[in-house]
Amino acid sequence: MDLDQPPVVRVFADPRADPPEPWALQVPAVRQLLDEGLTLPHGVTFLVGENGSGKSTVVEAVAQAYGLSPEGGTAFGRHETRRTESSLHRSLVLQRGVGAGRWGFFLRAETMHGWYTYLDGVGGGGDPDFHAMSHGESFLAVLERRFDSPGFYCLDEPEAALSFSSTLTLMRVLHDVVAAGGQVLCATHSPVLASLPGARILEVGDWGLRETTWAELGLVHHWRAFLEVPQRYLRHTLADD
Repeated sequence: MDLDQPPVVRVFADPRADPPEPWALQVPAVRQLLDEGLTLPHGVTFLVGENGSGKSTVVEAVAQAYGLSPEGGTAFGRHETRRTESSLHRSLVLQRGVGAGRWGFFLRAETMHGWYTYLDGVGGGGDPDFHAMSHGESFLAVLERRFDSPGFYCLDEPEAALSFSSTLTLMRVLHDVVAAGGQVLCATHSPVLASLPGARILEVGDWGLRETTWAELGLVHHWRAFLEVPQRYLRHTLADD
């Protein structure tokens, strides 16, 4: 028996569960997840795609299936402001790694301020006043305090609050998490973050989920072309009707 397994080995559909909402089934990435399952290796797996491609839906569902709070945080402190998540997590089963720990954390960029308020309410833990920090500073403080042990870490567009240099700091955090035996599933729009050495990249789109390399990502192609000649894009974007 292989005892060197990550916290989550595979995600697949529960044949006994009810299907998620009809809109979720129309998303190719969700449909592929339910039809074929998804194997998660050691290290970092990035889901990269356009808005509406389903990458965040998949990450949120896997995080909840693992038992993590849907609006961010761990499995031990649950809070909810306004439910916006799909019921996809109820249709999933996780194959857990033999001998792997159960610690995990979900960093969901759009709901982190709600999580800070939840921490204010429960008190304790010696956390800083996240609300008193800038958006980026609070994210970095969470990374420093919560991403400090082996476990399963889900991140949904964490670069949303981070500058270029802070994104590099995040990359270092993910590198250290993996070196300590942790596993990461991350949805991102960032070509910088997606360049993390050794990461597995799944491009998400009308085709569903497909493994690719950083250099082959459509995201990277467009950023390179834009930075080389911005006017090539802007003359269409800003053209008068």
